[in-house]
Amino acid sequence: MAAKTIFITGASSGIGLASAKLFHEKGWNVIATMRTPTPDHELSKYQERMLIQRLDLQSFDSIKPAIDEGIKKFFTIDVLLNNAGYGQNGLFEAIPRESVQEQFDVNLFGVMDVTRAILPHFRANGHGGVINVSSGAGFWALPMSTMYSASKFALEGFTEGLSYELASQNIFVKSVVPHGGVTSTKFVDRFRASTATDATISATYKDFTAATVESFIKMTAAAGISSSDVAEIIFTAATDGTNQLRYFIGDDARGFLKARYESKTDEEYMKFMRSYFPKV
Repeated sequence: MAAKTIFITGASSGIGLASAKLFHEKGWNVIATMRTPTPDHELSKYQERMLIQRLDLQSFDSIKPAIDEGIKKFFTIDVLLNNAGYGQNGLFEAIPRESVQEQFDVNLFGVMDVTRAILPHFRANGHGGVINVSSGAGFWALPMSTMYSASKFALEGFTEGLSYELASQNIFVKSVVPHGGVTSTKFVDRFRASTATDATISATYKDFTAATVESFIKMTAAAGISSSDVAEIIFTAATDGTNQLRYFIGDDARGFLKARYESKTDEEYMKFMRSYFPKV
């Protein structure tokens, strides 16, 4: 039986890199895409069943050539893993419109562009699968990560709606939802580096910002899952043959997931969340 093929975005590091390695180890062909491939990237050591391609979600013209090269190399693609994404933090007032656009270009519109480009191939084959890497931030919103949460809430809506449409074409759509913090990724570094500031409002929010940052430090310190752990769940989602939509992975020590799903009313849920991030 011919090996199956997975197409991965954001494969240069973190969850994408761990997924590329795992699927390769499991005997799959891997099309590993990244914004800036380099000859010395660690995936280049794999001589068989690995194709590294440039794909920048903010460069629409880079998408179809990467897909076409993958099909040329392996003849077919069976699963698309939309993994590439990033988060930015800061007060909404301090985030420029251009930064908001970039957040959605990468976390949502880029996902849509890659998915739309590959669907004709899946339909022609009569099967396929789309797995989107989401986040707990797509189910509960946190202060100072409003744009990241907004992009992930939108991604969740897109994923669920698309799953109904594509089931009619024998194409599965799934969401893998890491939450509680993931170690061994560059996500946290980029998140911290993208803090939006504005001197004209920083003084007003000073106490609130300090309290919120302290809460986030505690959250990231408690991160208990690795990129490899998430990759294992992605592999399960790709191969279990079920129509399960969401795969949660993480430590819900803060109780956010429980509150979202088990609160009897929205008022109960919001009371819990506001107790975690009190006004200062």
